[in-house]
Order: sequence, then structure tokens, then C-alpha cells
Amino acid sequence: MAPTAAQALSRRSDKTRMDSRETPKSPARRDFLKVAGMTTAGALVSGIAKSSAYAVAPARVIGANDRINVGHIGCGGRGQIGQGQAHLRLMKQNASAWNIRSVMVCDLYDRALKDSAALVGLSESAAVKPYGKVLENKDVDAIVIATPEHWHYQIAMEALQAGKDIYLEKPMCRQVDQALKLYKAVKASDRIVQVGSQITSNPKWKIARQMIKDGKIGHLVWSQDSYCRNNKDGEWNLAVQSDMTPDHIDWNTWLGDCPKRPFSAERFLRWRKYWDYSTGPISDLLPHRAHPLMLAMGAEWPKRVSCVGGKYVSTDDREVPDMATVTVEFPSGHIMTLFTSTVNQQGLTPEIRGNKATLYLANPRAIELKPEEPYVDEIDPVTEMIQGDVANEPIDLHEKNFFDCVRNRQQPNCNVDLAAPVMVAIGLAEPTLRQSKVMVFDPEKLQVVNG
Repeated sequence: MAPTAAQALSRRSDKTRMDSRETPKSPARRDFLKVAGMTTAGALVSGIAKSSAYAVAPARVIGANDRINVGHIGCGGRGQIGQGQAHLRLMKQNASAWNIRSVMVCDLYDRALKDSAALVGLSESAAVKPYGKVLENKDVDAIVIATPEHWHYQIAMEALQAGKDIYLEKPMCRQVDQALKLYKAVKASDRIVQVGSQITSNPKWKIARQMIKDGKIGHLVWSQDSYCRNNKDGEWNLAVQSDMTPDHIDWNTWLGDCPKRPFSAERFLRWRKYWDYSTGPISDLLPHRAHPLMLAMGAEWPKRVSCVGGKYVSTDDREVPDMATVTVEFPSGHIMTLFTSTVNQQGLTPEIRGNKATLYLANPRAIELKPEEPYVDEIDPVTEMIQGDVANEPIDLHEKNFFDCVRNRQQPNCNVDLAAPVMVAIGLAEPTLRQSKVMVFDPEKLQVVNG
């Protein structure tokens, strides 16, 4: 008899615990090296359903007036870990207006699990550690995945098989090959997937997209933006709590398929500092800048990606860079430059340049179009105002957009057609930085050419 989802996922957890007794593996076997032997996306995803713990489950048909039941996987602790509790709080605040209800929470840290359940008034039976229990619950219509990056892909793939709609925190996943597999799986399904880059729900980016489509700036030439911070204590050096111990954290499950290591509260809480789980500011911050630019310009798969950067200022034990510049070339003939820093907060202003005019996008409530000197008689300067009091990164609008799409089955603002090309560009930045070479991608075959 085939195992149920819960049994299969429970067996995975047992296997993870047994594997934890192995000698720690060298970080040299990191999965980013997989890009060297990557084949087409179609080959990558062949046999997904065949190898799944369960067949694709039928989803409940949700009517316009039906309440949407939400399960949360990765909840955070006291607002310090990830974005889980931020989602819980916003969804609780808007539960009536959006006609939703949080019905299950899942986390591997006892306090986060207990606090999250209490926040939304759930019983102990609705607060679980194995995420499979959330996925197999037929009353759960949609899930929010707000785990560390290295778990995004696995949980999202299994959630698709379970017939759930998915709000998936950025970045879409951890590796390029995962992005291509997940993209193909979503496209082959009827599920709604929204990646949590909330800036894409600011309406100015769609207005910019229409201006570009209408030829207002001429041929696309170059776009730029940055995400910069500065923290004298070091970015992501959050305070380790006294109960962050092996007795209160399922460490072996948390590691997943990453190299096995002895328990480390430092790594558990500050995981964005380590290559095993993240590329730091590149994967955590730059998706928030790449998604809106590529939404406005029209999402394309990258052609070439390069990245320079390093750990120049930080004095702690972080492995990831504290400064980096990513350059992406697209097949249609334009370049996107993204800069990130955790040691100086002065960055580049968001701009999209054409040969005839430039769009200035720093104001969250306005778009400025200024013509290039040779085209002042052809192109009029324009300031397009955004209606309403809209935040630059409106998380509430982004969540609402997701639930609206769960009901009407339209594509959300940050769907996989946008998020997957962004993830390929962001994902290729890691090997080009660590191996000091330009990464080349074939946009037609969906394949890394070199590596």
C-alpha cells in the first residue's frame, strides 16, 4: 500500500534524523555547482508526479463568498525570525475583510509555534512541526511558506502535489535548477503561486510597464536599482534567545538536505549569513529590486549574468558578501544593474532608461518620464501620479492580491512567469561570484550553457 502524505513526510523526518549522525560534509559540495551539469527544464522536471509521495490532490473549489482556510509553514518567533508572524498578524487583522482564516501553523522552534498558535487562537492540535500535516489537511486551501530559503523548493513542490495554492516568500527558492523545476511544475498545474516580493503590488510598476509598451522611452537600454542597509551590529545578527537549544528546536529537520552540522543557534537564527542556506543580501534583498524592474520591462529569462563583491567590512563570521553588484544581460538587448550593501545604506535610484527617454521611479506615488535631449521635440515629459495612499512595498495589498487570485484564478502580481526568470538571474549570481566567471544561460532551452 502506498504511504500517505503524513507517513511519507514522517519517514523523511526520520531519515533526516538518522543522516544527522553522519560526519559533517564539506561546503564544497554545495548545490550551486549543479548548474554545471544542468539540462533542459523539461528534463529536470520529468517524473515529478511519479516520484512524489502522493498524487496531485483535487483542490476545493472556492466560491466568491467562501472563506479561504490558510496554513502557515514557518512562523517566526516574536517577530524576529523571518516574515512568518508579520503574515500572521496582517492576515489576522484583515481576516474579516478578506474572508480568510488561519487554521494551522507549523514551525520547528517551540516558542515560535506556541506564540503563533496563540496569536490566531488555535488549539495545540493545529500547531504542528511536520509540515506534511498541514499539506495533508483537506480543510487547508492555501499555504504561506515563510521558511529559510533552503526549504522553499521542497515544500512548494509538495504543496503543489497536495493541491494547495501558495504564497511563497522570496526568493522563490535556493538554486537555479530548483527554480526551473518549480516553474515547470507550477505551469503544469492549476495552482495559484504568489512570490512574496510585495513591491510588485505597488501599481506604479504596471503603469511603467504600459508606458514602456507604448514606446514612451524608445528601445530599452539599461535599468538600475539597489537595496542597501547599514547596521553597526552587523546585518542579521539578531539576538539569540535562551531557549534556542536542541530541546526546543528540531535542528536535524531544519537542516534538510544541507550539510550536516552540530546544533548552532547562530546558524538557526542568523542563517542568511551562511552559504549553506542563502546568498545573503543577493538572495534576500535584491529580489525586491529585480522583480519590479522586470515587471515593468517585461519579464525575460537572462542571457548572461555576472557578479562582483565580497566581505569587505564586516568583522563577524558571515560567509556571504556585505557588498555585491549583479549585472544581467537580456536577449532583447538591455542590461539590468543591481547593487546591494549591508555596510552603507546609500544606494542607486530606481531608473529604467530607453534611447529616447528615462523613467524615474524612486517616488512610490509617482513616475517621472524625462526625454533624452535628441528627442525633446518628439517625447513630452510626464509625471504620472499613483492614486491612493500606497506604501512603496505594500505587504497587505500583496497578500490581498494573492487571496483575490485564489478566488478568481487569475495570475497574481508576482507569479512564476516573473519570479522564475528573476530567480535564475539571482541564482546565477552566486556561482559567478564564487567562481569568478560570467554565467551564460540559454533562454530558449532554459539551460545553463556554462558552469
